[in-house]
Amino acid sequence: MTVTRFPNAFRLWSFALLAVALLGMPAAAAPFAAYVMDARTGQPIYRQNSDTRLHPASLTKMMTLYMAFSAIESGRVRLDSKFTVSSKAANEPPSKLGLRAGQQIELRYLIRAAAIKSANDAATAIGEGLAGSEAAFAQQMTQMARALGMSNSQFRNAHGLTSDGHYSTAHDMSVLGRHLFYDFPQYYNLFSRRSADAGIAQVASTNRRFLDDYAGADGIKTGYTRAAGFNLTASAQRGNKRLIASVFGGTSTAHRNQVMAELLDSSFTRIPDRVREVRPARPQMLVQATTRRAQVAATPAATQPEPQRLVLQASPAPVSRPAAAASTLVAAAPAAPQVDLTEALRRATEGAMPAPAPGVALASSSRPRPRPGAARMGIEEAIATAVASDTSPEPSAASASLAAPVLAASARPRPSPRRNATAGAIVAPEAPQTAAAAPEAQTSSAAGSLSLDSSSAPRPRSETVILAAMGEGDLGDPAALEVVRRPSDSGRNWGVSLGHYRSQAEADRLLLGLALQDGGIFGNARRHVSNTNKGFEPRFVNLSKGHAELACDRMRSRAQTCSVIAN
Repeated sequence: MTVTRFPNAFRLWSFALLAVALLGMPAAAAPFAAYVMDARTGQPIYRQNSDTRLHPASLTKMMTLYMAFSAIESGRVRLDSKFTVSSKAANEPPSKLGLRAGQQIELRYLIRAAAIKSANDAATAIGEGLAGSEAAFAQQMTQMARALGMSNSQFRNAHGLTSDGHYSTAHDMSVLGRHLFYDFPQYYNLFSRRSADAGIAQVASTNRRFLDDYAGADGIKTGYTRAAGFNLTASAQRGNKRLIASVFGGTSTAHRNQVMAELLDSSFTRIPDRVREVRPARPQMLVQATTRRAQVAATPAATQPEPQRLVLQASPAPVSRPAAAASTLVAAAPAAPQVDLTEALRRATEGAMPAPAPGVALASSSRPRPRPGAARMGIEEAIATAVASDTSPEPSAASASLAAPVLAASARPRPSPRRNATAGAIVAPEAPQTAAAAPEAQTSSAAGSLSLDSSSAPRPRSETVILAAMGEGDLGDPAALEVVRRPSDSGRNWGVSLGHYRSQAEADRLLLGLALQDGGIFGNARRHVSNTNKGFEPRFVNLSKGHAELACDRMRSRAQTCSVIAN
């Protein structure tokens, strides 16, 4: 379109009012505001009511999309992530895509619908899908606005319909448009599309008139409500020059586009062809760490001034044994008393078993009845034993042997060996020592044959036990909660330089290609091109030192110039 340039704001307003009169439309009900900046440097070219807080209408979706692009870049979601449409999103007023409650749709289609068609239901679905609720998402949008330097913006929803406390300015929206252009160049072409596939429908751009009529225009976003009027944030390029401008309060689409064209035409003539580019800094979001303390019901043990104390009764010391018994234990049975032959014959005749020698404990179970003939065998054995006792030089040994038939009928368990015990030191009950041999057995036992380990006395334990209710924590005064804030890029003060190139476009292509190829290293890095005396220097910044060195090693292995730099 051919537009006459006006050198100052007075003539521009005169033309705008004349256009309104020619169209037969009433004057704008909403306040008018405008702001134009050089996108390369961020310097203002023209401003009028640029810091007046007004209704942004659907320009709000620029922030909604910025939040979506940030979530994709940080890895929280992907373009093919499916969002569930709530009944609130489905019931938003037009303009809308036509989503249904409970429907699942990919994020890529929601982004296209919000950016191109300015669909309110798609914008709400994005906000709820990213933050869980529209209120939480609006709070995040306001926080992001502060991080971007938009000090006069506050958001209450994701779509921009008029709401109390929902406002922005022409200056802030131009700043946001510049960040969209520089921070997410891979998505910026969305704003120049005339139509797109939104999954369930083909959508057409609300800004296609201005894109078709103004040479060099490539975005960004339109907006309209009755309270806001006709709003537009636009970007256009001519040669090496690029402008970003915002208009609030137009009276119609034609009037808004005409005023925007005049602003851009007059501003292109006022900026130099070549200038040192100053890219906007990426937002520095603050991370808040909150310390949480579990609250439990108080118990008497926890509310008393002093902890409860439980005194344990000291256990009595073990009874000390005699010196001889403490050192050794003689396993030899005492000498058995002599057994009368007549008594032995009587017991054998009656079928009773001989009484065991003192110190030998038989099992309490009843003994089995002897088989036929066992009594006669017992008599014969008793007579043989008695005869042998007459000829034995040691009567005590013969008397002790009378217990052998009884013990032979029931095998006694062998005593378990003790440490340092020897086989010869264990005296079997089946062959008791004679009275004369007993002192020798005691002497050998005292030498340590069956010596018991003299365990040391147990260490005295503390008599005080402090009880604490599990899970109630410290009983002292709770420390005040401390809120720690740190920059999200803390510790990432390194970067890599990839040489120098003749054009910025070549440097940008290199950075974008490496970011896509090595997302594991450069996923959280920021791309930056510096215009130096040697040429355009592509850099990846916001890296840790280890990641920067790893990145350079990988680049050098591909014959790519790379050096580690400190930010």
